[in-house]
Amino acid sequence: VVTSGRAGVRLFLNGNLQFHSRDEYRYHEALVHPALAAHGAPKRVLVLGGGDGLAVREVLRHAGVEQVTLVDLDPHITQLFTRNALLAELNGHSLSNPKVHVVNADAFTWLEQHARATAAGTAAPFDIVIADFPDPSNYALGKLYTTSFYQRADSVLAAGGWIVVQTTSPLVARRSFWTVVATLEAVGFSTWPYHALVPSFGEWGFVLAGRRPWPGVRTLPPGLRFLTVEGMPALLQFPPDMARVAAEPNRLSNQVLVSTFEEEWGKVR
Repeated sequence: VVTSGRAGVRLFLNGNLQFHSRDEYRYHEALVHPALAAHGAPKRVLVLGGGDGLAVREVLRHAGVEQVTLVDLDPHITQLFTRNALLAELNGHSLSNPKVHVVNADAFTWLEQHARATAAGTAAPFDIVIADFPDPSNYALGKLYTTSFYQRADSVLAAGGWIVVQTTSPLVARRSFWTVVATLEAVGFSTWPYHALVPSFGEWGFVLAGRRPWPGVRTLPPGLRFLTVEGMPALLQFPPDMARVAAEPNRLSNQVLVSTFEEEWGKVR
């Protein structure tokens, strides 16, 4: 469901707010730019989920990017945000950009196939993987936050590549957030969790992961409305009510994240 009025444009999927045009830039700038800035010169970027094209819009701010592959399950979403004038304007017509290749497929299956192709040398790896999925509110979504999924993502990353994951609210769903961190670490990634205030959602969390030290954000593309080089270090600081807690990695064999997520968000519904 898409709504539009004086307050702005909203997208709801299964009754859950996905973005509000008045502040989505905060979420998408925080999601995209720390990873791309860490790499320095990314050319090939994979966006998993994010069929609204808003993350892709931010990726395309980096002039050196040569190819963006967007894998989203729902063709209705990608078509809507390509053809509807209001929504295409919101994402900067990113899904019509010649650099962008849209694939409508299940990300779990697609990633497995691409991992095999990358290992065989018939597909090129990606410099950046951006996981922009809905929260893990059921097992179908929960599998996209498992060790198995992150192992597949690792298999398509180029040497020195980075993965970033949207990771629900570390304030409302603190254990869920740190479960995702523990899951990425369980497959061998080093992690740099961070958070940003998005008024429509509150404090929201992200995890940057890679296999080399994160150099921090030294430069950003022009025109950003929220993220700054000077402000980035503060996003990596977690106050006591969001600080790390012990958490078990989320695996296909246990899917602990789904039950934890439902328990934590159920308290505020």
